[in-house]
Amino acid sequence: MNLKAGLWQQQTLKLAMTQELSQAIALLQYSAHELTAFLEDKALENPLLQIDNSNIKPMNPLIDRNRRKHQKAEKDWIDQIADKPFSLEDYLLSQLKITNLSAEQSRVIRHLIQNLDENGYFLGDQTEIAQKLRVDEDLVEECLAIIQTLEPAGIGARNLQECLLMQIYYLNPDNELAQKIIADYFIPFAEKKWKPIAKELKVTLKELQEVFDEIQTLNPKPGAILGKEATTYIIPDAIVEQSSDGLTVRMSDESLPRISLNEQYYHKFKDQDQQVSRFLQDKLQDYQWIQKSIEQRKETLTRVVAKIIEKQASFFQKGSQYLVPMTMKEVAVELDIHESTVSRAVREKYVQTPIGTFGLKTFFTSTIQTVSDDENTSSTQVKKKIATLIEKENKQKPLSDQEIVEQLKRDEGMVVSRRTIAKYRDQLGIPSSSKRKRFD
Repeated sequence: MNLKAGLWQQQTLKLAMTQELSQAIALLQYSAHELTAFLEDKALENPLLQIDNSNIKPMNPLIDRNRRKHQKAEKDWIDQIADKPFSLEDYLLSQLKITNLSAEQSRVIRHLIQNLDENGYFLGDQTEIAQKLRVDEDLVEECLAIIQTLEPAGIGARNLQECLLMQIYYLNPDNELAQKIIADYFIPFAEKKWKPIAKELKVTLKELQEVFDEIQTLNPKPGAILGKEATTYIIPDAIVEQSSDGLTVRMSDESLPRISLNEQYYHKFKDQDQQVSRFLQDKLQDYQWIQKSIEQRKETLTRVVAKIIEKQASFFQKGSQYLVPMTMKEVAVELDIHESTVSRAVREKYVQTPIGTFGLKTFFTSTIQTVSDDENTSSTQVKKKIATLIEKENKQKPLSDQEIVEQLKRDEGMVVSRRTIAKYRDQLGIPSSSKRKRFD
């Protein structure tokens, strides 16, 4: 081995992550909302970048976009009033106005309500609140108990167990068995370890099933029903249309503002002193890079959507049950781009189709082997079959994951492992067979 020191020349190729390249990558993965916000921020720091929002159409369906009849718009004005959310705090305080509370109680209650999360649970520490407000801890406990008497039932609970117990006391005070189970057997009952509970309480499994069914009707998030958010609308980035020539795709440019160069400003100040001239040159280059990145984003997104249409033509023409297996790697190879580019291109993007609006990630599913060597199916189709089998199963003898494996292979020709069934079942929010069993 030669360990002598020396100088050598060597040619290498490497990709440098410049600021411009980083910006192009960021713009590709931006949704329409994010890209609009980015351009607005850029316009504030770059005097040469002008934004024109006149091409953006309103996405609120309550607005008469065509403005066909002014009289009709006036007649339906009440339908266009925004639904202002009524906060949980306002709702609870409105119930307290009819009660006789001291000034100190009102102060503590207001502070306690501010410690409720969006689901209506109390997250504060009573000792710390008592010290902060310089009141007795018993008063804090008393005020929390007052909040817990308000509607909706279960509000102000410190945990799920207390929340459900409060609702049972309020909605069905005569059901002592349900109250006893929630208070003393909450965890084992939730895990459906019912036989020891039935033996200890000297009740039947059918009675426990009735309690379980009643608990299922309770609301584990009582505060959420008042946390109404303003309606948001999905803005499609691409539109797929059916024509006589087949499926066509076009980009939805009306969802993005147009940008242009402020030439008047540039020509007015470009011949000023050297520092101003250098500043304007930098901003001009920045504008040109943004414009180029937006065009590149549009081109890449168009190519990806067109490839998706090509490979998923049956989906667009016949329905979601005809979704075929397709991975981002396959699309990347066919388009001669990197897989990460496809991933960024479909992030938070939506396509409007003749059968509805879908996220672009919807069309990418893993391949599941079938008994037939020349045919495969998608994970989405397997999940639908699993959901259908479980929906039709005998609830007294629910199907185990292994039984689902065997039925899918026998009836559908789908070759899926038991672990995959368990994973898909969890993704669908379906509990295991032991927790699905009923004792009617």
